Amino acid sequence: MPAMRLETPEDVLREVREICSPASTGLVSRLHKEIIVNALKFKRDELETLDLKIISRAMDEFRYAARTFKPYRATRKVSIFGSARTPQDDPYYQAAVAFAKQLVERGFMVITGASDGIMKAGNVGAGADSSFGANILLPSEQEPNEVIADDPKLITFKYFFTRKLFFLMEADAVALFPGGFGTHDEGFETLTLLQTGKARPMPLVLMELPGEDYWESWDQFIRKQMLSRGLISEEDLSLYKIVHSPQAGVDWIRSFYHGYHSMRQVRDVLVLRLEKELADNHIEELNDTFGDLVAKRKISKTGPLRVESDEPHLRSKPRIAFSYNQTSAGRLTQMILTINQMARTLADAA
Repeated sequence: MPAMRLETPEDVLREVREICSPASTGLVSRLHKEIIVNALKFKRDELETLDLKIISRAMDEFRYAARTFKPYRATRKVSIFGSARTPQDDPYYQAAVAFAKQLVERGFMVITGASDGIMKAGNVGAGADSSFGANILLPSEQEPNEVIADDPKLITFKYFFTRKLFFLMEADAVALFPGGFGTHDEGFETLTLLQTGKARPMPLVLMELPGEDYWESWDQFIRKQMLSRGLISEEDLSLYKIVHSPQAGVDWIRSFYHGYHSMRQVRDVLVLRLEKELADNHIEELNDTFGDLVAKRKISKTGPLRVESDEPHLRSKPRIAFSYNQTSAGRLTQMILTINQMARTLADAA
């Protein structure tokens, strides 16, 4: 159904009345109403013009980007970051092409910043049909690369914060190739959101070629300066993995979803949807090993919760659930890795 064009004040009022009608019930209708009420509050609060410009542009960017990604949300995606300055004859460029190509061959799509260097390599390897481009408007105009330039899956953002949101909100994994300030900004933002539980667990792979030490030296800094001073915890090191080939990067991302599928927080209960049902002794092992994550209700098998009815495509997935105390996202990641190992054990025994 094409979007309604709100060309006149009467068109706007007609749709507002429809949204605010008592007949409009349910969560979606309530959220539509809240958006309208917030728009009215902007006027009541007499915000300055610059505030209103930023709010209006950010909302429009979010709406457009969400509409672009919506038809593809059933397909897992990997956000690829790296330097825009990497030339095409650089081994890392070729590695990024191979990495993206192998991801697509295994059913993934890729998201890049749509510019040159590693970003272009990711789009080249994936091809336009399996690529998204999240371009950014800069004072010195950043033109999208020719692979994604005329594709409807190219989104141009004015603000970094909305762009970053979609890089992670739509991703099931993140891959970092060597890069400058922007690459490290994206990497640390990903780690921060994973560590604080603001992003759902996902693999973060640091792509390094054999004999190189770009990420190895970064990892040494993390361990020597952050871990040794108690600024991060040991389990936080589980949030990323250094790999030394495109194949290893793809394998690690795929392995993260071998037994684990997805999660959903329902009040104080965390539900993990799985690809394979675990054995009873596995549940006992999880309780013994990860009891520090449990607040009250122990880890146990469960069926779909009533609130999960809005995701009917996941109804058949086996589940485990427990009262999650949200103490350590790193430990939760370790639990997911353990579940994946358990699933491999079940597959080997079958």
